[in-house]
Amino acid sequence: MQFDITDDQREIQELARRFTADRITPFAGEWDEKHIFPRDTIKAAADLGFAAIYVSEESGGIALGRVEAALIMEAMAYGCPSTAAFISIHNMAAWMIDRFGSAAVKAKYLPDLVTMDRLASYCLTEPSSGSDASALTTRAVRDGDDYIVSGSKQFISGAGENEVYVVMVRTGVDGPKGISCLVIEKDMPGVSFGANERKLGWHSQPTRQVMFDNVRVPAENLVGLEGEGFRIAMTGLDGGRLNIGACSLGGAQRCLDEAIGYTKDRKQFGKPIADFQNTQFTLADMATELEAARALLYLAAAKVTADAPDKTRFAAMAKRLATDTGSSVVDRALQLHGGYGYLMDYPIERFWRDLRVHSILEGTNQVMRMIIGRELTKA
Repeated sequence: MQFDITDDQREIQELARRFTADRITPFAGEWDEKHIFPRDTIKAAADLGFAAIYVSEESGGIALGRVEAALIMEAMAYGCPSTAAFISIHNMAAWMIDRFGSAAVKAKYLPDLVTMDRLASYCLTEPSSGSDASALTTRAVRDGDDYIVSGSKQFISGAGENEVYVVMVRTGVDGPKGISCLVIEKDMPGVSFGANERKLGWHSQPTRQVMFDNVRVPAENLVGLEGEGFRIAMTGLDGGRLNIGACSLGGAQRCLDEAIGYTKDRKQFGKPIADFQNTQFTLADMATELEAARALLYLAAAKVTADAPDKTRFAAMAKRLATDTGSSVVDRALQLHGGYGYLMDYPIERFWRDLRVHSILEGTNQVMRMIIGRELTKA
């Protein structure tokens, strides 16, 4: 059993697969084409516990581990990577509040986040600080029982739709030690949003800039202590990287299955193209690489759950391999479909677009290599 999932994990996986088959896959193409944000479907996922996968039971979550979360994300991404990734981000924000927040801030926000009566965004990236996250300039100045927040965040999933924003702000000196974490609400005076970004993929979720113009935020909304924000952000990203890798695995598995079915049906030169050795070799490589990426991701997920000393390195390795492999598998699936793969009548091109951003967000794959290399060579 060391190299297989448990019976309980398999039940969770099947539950997520049934939900995806019923509520996501039949509608994902329309969501993409018409840029529909499927809030009702996302809220329905909360009925299964998928809004608070690793939030503690005391706070209303289902308190599962990172392997179970990866299984859920992979299953949902089989239908729509964009929607699965959105649910992952909500989970990360809710977990940060549960793991690091005070009793007051947990009581204030988690009941509605667990049910998805309110949705949450994670706000780290800024217009001038992407990979160099510790250079962020959004500032929070203490004023009595409040903080006054000014600045902006870029590429925020759910911005304008979500009600809750877990925001990394600067409360102290330059660099990572001066960063803190605040929960800011959509309706607080001074919060505004940019236009919905016109993106290559991820059309089923809105992405906007979030602006803070002297927003007065209660000091009790501080998550953790002042100066702990960067550590909280990086800890959250270990899990986020696993989930986005799992979304790549799910999308790639869907495209592999579509390619197998298509090549069995499509005939050229008098026989199915699946009978040609070149096609079989391509499918064999796609399946092999996908299984290898999946095995590393599950291992990394187990390490993050166990709080292993090398969890961050393995999360970076898994994210890098799973997202690169996922995009490569989808690209070859499109090629096997020929011209039909380029058409919106088939789902392949949607997955090709959706998975492309996975090697950029939650830390670019170049930054993943930096993390891995630094861990390997440090004294």
